[in-house]
Amino acid sequence: MPTLEDLEQRLGSLDGRRILVRCDFNVPLRDGGDGRQEIADDLRIRAALPTLRWLTERGAAVTACSHLGRPSGVLDERYSLAPVAERLAELAPGVTLAENLRFSPGETANDPTFVDALVSGSLPVPFGDSSPGEELAAFDGYVNDAFGASHRAHASVVGPPQRLPSAAGRLLLREAEALGGLRTDAQRPFVAVLGGAKISDKLGVVEALLSVVDTLVIGGGMCFTFLAALGHPIGDSLCEPDFIETCERLLQASAQRDSADIVLPNDITALDAGDTVRQMGRSLPDGCRGLDIGPGSAAEFDDVIAAARTVFWNGPMGLFEDERFAAGTRAVAQSMADSRAFTVVGGGDSAAAVAQFGLVPYMDHISTGGGAGLELIERGDLPGLAALRDSPQQ
Repeated sequence: MPTLEDLEQRLGSLDGRRILVRCDFNVPLRDGGDGRQEIADDLRIRAALPTLRWLTERGAAVTACSHLGRPSGVLDERYSLAPVAERLAELAPGVTLAENLRFSPGETANDPTFVDALVSGSLPVPFGDSSPGEELAAFDGYVNDAFGASHRAHASVVGPPQRLPSAAGRLLLREAEALGGLRTDAQRPFVAVLGGAKISDKLGVVEALLSVVDTLVIGGGMCFTFLAALGHPIGDSLCEPDFIETCERLLQASAQRDSADIVLPNDITALDAGDTVRQMGRSLPDGCRGLDIGPGSAAEFDDVIAAARTVFWNGPMGLFEDERFAAGTRAVAQSMADSRAFTVVGGGDSAAAVAQFGLVPYMDHISTGGGAGLELIERGDLPGLAALRDSPQQ
């Protein structure tokens, strides 16, 4: 993919050039009082700073653009990027921020007319030094630094590379190398740890990982469909009956050494009918809900992670937001922090958990795009990456 240095060479100089940067500022917001919203976590803003600062230090006039939430193609003040603009002004002075791209239906529809408006500078720019609604001059170049949005063939992701000299930002390149490299360049043993609620949400990545990892560790709510496939009663735990046969097929392939080893929990932390937390084995009676892996499973998972040279983790082991059911997720995070392996955290709830437990400095790579990372592992490419590689403007 073309780099920032390639873009600078293509344009001759970035001094005075207008550069449009697609960022992923889809940050979590919370009530700040007085009807104001404030940013709950500015990780995604800080992640874009190396690219934004590199461009501004070379004299480029930078306009960042992003989506926030799902306003369904209409102006909805609940999804205004105003709080992001305030924080961005503190972290990257001089960078202009356009309003939420998804206020226009043309963004998610990949409307060529909307792409034309983007590259010509006809963006609503109510933040920074520009006046509200002011139309800017046409852009000279485009940078995609929004890995978390690059699995969507949206106008701001795949359109500008067809019309402008383009490049991948620092964050996008780092994410593509770390996550894309898992498919081809991972040191072995390669262990993947998957959690989260539903097997249906991650079936594609499960099947993709089974063909490239040595061991697949499964926890979280999705483990109960696998346990049901083994014939264990799972009480009132989350289960997807329509996927039991699929899990049987995957387990059989693993048992026959046609794919990677699958490791499931041997004990469960459950909530019984009287709302009492209990430690149980793999079989749960009616009225019990499994909400975390048990301590024995946490220890077994730790052994698997400790023996690995590469570890990829996506999805909590339980309902970690509730301290009663946080031990399994905390144990996996600590195992990765203690590991000598190359450790990749696949964004989303896993990244939130690592931050909650204060273990961010001990991970080799924490992705800013959970869904995009899983899709890259599953399919080996993303529309946003392909658009940059195939750009006729290189």
